Amino acid sequence: MTVDSRERSATRFNPRWIRRVRLGRKVLSRRWHQSLQFRAILVALTLTLCAFFATGSFMSHQIADRLFSDRLNQVLAEAHTDIADVQASFDASDASDRTEVQALIDSTMGALSMDSEETGRHWILIPLDRGAGQSFVGVQTQSPWMTSASVPQQLQQRVAEGDGTYWQPASVRMAEGGAEQPVIVIGDVVQLNQNARYGLFFVYDFADPQITLNSIHAVLLLSMLALLLLVGTIVWYVTREVVRPVSSTARVSQQLSEGDLDVRMEVRGSNEVARLSRSFNRMADNLQEQITQLEQLSTMQQTFVSDVSHELRTPLTTVKMAAEVLYNAREEFDPVNRRSAELLHHQVDRFDSMLSDLLEISRFDAGAATLDIASTDIFSVIYDVVEAAGPLVLKCGSTLTVRSQLTRCVAQMDQRRIDRIIRNLVSNALEHGEGKPVEIYVASNANAVAVAVRDYGIGMAEEQTAKVFNRFWRADPARARTVGGTGLGLSIALEDTRLHRGQLDVWARPGEGACFRLTLPLVRTQPLDPELPNPLPMPPAPVLADSTAHVTDTGSLALTAQVDPYATGTGSHALQLGESAVTATPGASETPAGSTAAGDQPGTEGP
Repeated sequence: MTVDSRERSATRFNPRWIRRVRLGRKVLSRRWHQSLQFRAILVALTLTLCAFFATGSFMSHQIADRLFSDRLNQVLAEAHTDIADVQASFDASDASDRTEVQALIDSTMGALSMDSEETGRHWILIPLDRGAGQSFVGVQTQSPWMTSASVPQQLQQRVAEGDGTYWQPASVRMAEGGAEQPVIVIGDVVQLNQNARYGLFFVYDFADPQITLNSIHAVLLLSMLALLLLVGTIVWYVTREVVRPVSSTARVSQQLSEGDLDVRMEVRGSNEVARLSRSFNRMADNLQEQITQLEQLSTMQQTFVSDVSHELRTPLTTVKMAAEVLYNAREEFDPVNRRSAELLHHQVDRFDSMLSDLLEISRFDAGAATLDIASTDIFSVIYDVVEAAGPLVLKCGSTLTVRSQLTRCVAQMDQRRIDRIIRNLVSNALEHGEGKPVEIYVASNANAVAVAVRDYGIGMAEEQTAKVFNRFWRADPARARTVGGTGLGLSIALEDTRLHRGQLDVWARPGEGACFRLTLPLVRTQPLDPELPNPLPMPPAPVLADSTAHVTDTGSLALTAQVDPYATGTGSHALQLGESAVTATPGASETPAGSTAAGDQPGTEGP
């Protein structure tokens, strides 16, 4: 099917009125969910319509029943009288042949035809005993267009078999060339001499009761419309008086939530709405006062942290230089002093790192953090982090593997901040991985690149996962740590991610490890598309590695297999650091360990 044929088919099966109905349904649904006044009016009208429909149906039924009963009793009484008169006329006659019988019928039934216009009645005389005697006459009717077929067969059978007067509703033309009208057909048996049985049927017009009932229905319908209009107007006015202050409160609340702390509600009168407005204004005053105090305290705290951090820089630099001198000369000291020099050196480095974190946090709080954006290959950042983590990998007895189907992925980023994010995630994974493998996954889609760091260590519970990005929070403060810190690393990583308009997610299970996923837009001006799925699931599924590397005894990076540096950018590769080397998979030339210099970045394209 071509595009044009599909469009014609869609147009044929999706006409304009269907689109209008769908649009109207969406508009009504939006109004129903957004407007209390619209909802109240619609509910009131619906309930009023249901109540009026039930009441109108009951009244219509009662009126129709009364009209029908009165008219039926009237025509039954007239029919009994007319049937008795006809039978009396037949009993008084001694007609014996067909001519005399016909004359008797004409004279007797002619008297009934004289007042038919006033009573709205027509008669039909139908022989019940089909005979061929000299006195037999056929079907006699008052009007030529009304025949025996006008009388229901069921009624004819009941009259022929029964003994009494029977009636049945039907639809018959009461005028020549006219439309069928509702009627009541009443029948009974009359006898001529020689025991000839005839069915005498009277057709009574019931159009007048139906016209009256239709008029009553029209009045009820007009009354219902007027009542709906009246109820809708009343409900609209009442709800308007009630909803208007609520809408005003909602509008003022929204302005307060947007930071306009000076906005207040207008107070009129002394009713409930006025009391609500006064209470709301007092609440807004208290909130403004408290927020102002909190802002002042926050500013003082930020200033204090920033000033203290800056003031500590100078003495820390002096202490660090002295510690470096002592550390470099530690071999000349006795064992106790040598150990003291080593502890001093490491703790000063840790203190310097903590001070840097505090300064960075103060910049975020002051809104002074900026980005140095440049187009950078994400793999170059990852490989730098992996190479720097080599000594920690050996110390933890773990392995560090990079898995991806890509060989190159360029994104706009601040390389220093992204390096800090990934370095922090890798360090945490190695520290809490309990010597188990740690894996780094990389994938991308049309507008984003994702980097996930997965470990199989102690993991975290759900309540711990919810707090993992909080400042100064640790999963287990009493646990001995390999790499010291203040608990600000993940908080800084989250702030760096937000600066890039990215997303930092976490997954963890107790005893199954944890996974942190960093998602960045390829172009910073184009934010992440929520409609597109993330390039990496949580947690990512393992992928076989095509290239591996290991850390030598000196802690340097050495490759045992290298990805083609002239690859087109797609393919599978892995970079692994560990205690043992693994050979390349089939299809790749095997390279002796240590053939590639430390710090090379496999999988990236040449210039």
